[in-house]
Amino acid sequence: MHTPLRFTPYLRPMVWGGRRLAKDLGKVLPTNDLYGESWEVSDHPLHRSIVTAGPAKGQSLRQLMETERQPLLGPAAARHAVFPWLVKFLDARDWLSVQVHPDDEAVRTLWPGEAGKTEAWFVLDAKPGSKIFAGLLPEVDEPALRAALTAGTIAECLHAFEPRPGDCLFLPAGTVHAVGGGVLLAEVQQTSDATFRLFDWNRRDSQGKSRKLHVEEALASIDWPRGPVQPVRVPGFSMTASGNLLEPARQALVACKYFHLEYVCSTAPHAWGGAEQVQTAIILRGHAQLAGAGNEEPIEKGQTWLLPAAMPGVTCRPDPELLYLLCTLPV
Repeated sequence: MHTPLRFTPYLRPMVWGGRRLAKDLGKVLPTNDLYGESWEVSDHPLHRSIVTAGPAKGQSLRQLMETERQPLLGPAAARHAVFPWLVKFLDARDWLSVQVHPDDEAVRTLWPGEAGKTEAWFVLDAKPGSKIFAGLLPEVDEPALRAALTAGTIAECLHAFEPRPGDCLFLPAGTVHAVGGGVLLAEVQQTSDATFRLFDWNRRDSQGKSRKLHVEEALASIDWPRGPVQPVRVPGFSMTASGNLLEPARQALVACKYFHLEYVCSTAPHAWGGAEQVQTAIILRGHAQLAGAGNEEPIEKGQTWLLPAAMPGVTCRPDPELLYLLCTLPV
């Protein structure tokens, strides 16, 4: 585990997806379907990421966790039998369902075998009129939410805002949320697929079937005291003038027990790795060269790199600038 790792994306068709994973992030979509998710780093049973190049090419992240856990995770290895994050890109052309994820305690009874799901979103692009729902409005309790579900007016119970590029939203497990209308985003979450749908906008597929709802499980998962969730904004991210340093150069976005998330914008060579703790770098914009261990590799928008804890520092050389999210596992 002495070199950065990159994995083959796992692309998931979704009823709410589109084609921007290819158009904006360079993913190769295998069919003409609408794709909603690109799983970049995953140790979840639904998909185990496969290393795409280098000495570990062809090995799965599950294999590396079984044979190289200590050099991969460093001091946190004893606490994690499963790789702790699932990293994705999402193309929410249409609306995701109104949903909620259980926390570590609730999931034990509501979805045995899964983990809780706390997550964070970073908005890469958002069309005018798109929207994020995040958290219940003040005074909304369970009876009020049940009544709104019956009436089809659940949106009136949720805090909403129009996202813009550079918004970061922290969604602890138990937060009711939805997104759609043309939002492209990066996501870091606990390794879990535990999602309970409250409402799916009365959507039906070509056969007239609607997706399954999980109303009772969702209601049991909600953190009722949690109110509206506001985004942290990265000023200057929507600027596109190449060659200009887009302030801030670094900005802390999320700090929780599952991950720390930081925004980085650099026009100067800087070190990747060598921190003795596992990290991932999610490339949002720009180009760079990664130099070290006797070779050079290009860094491109839409890539995700896993930096093992045991990896010595290598040099990232922006060309001319590189914007990315750096995710670190708390020790």
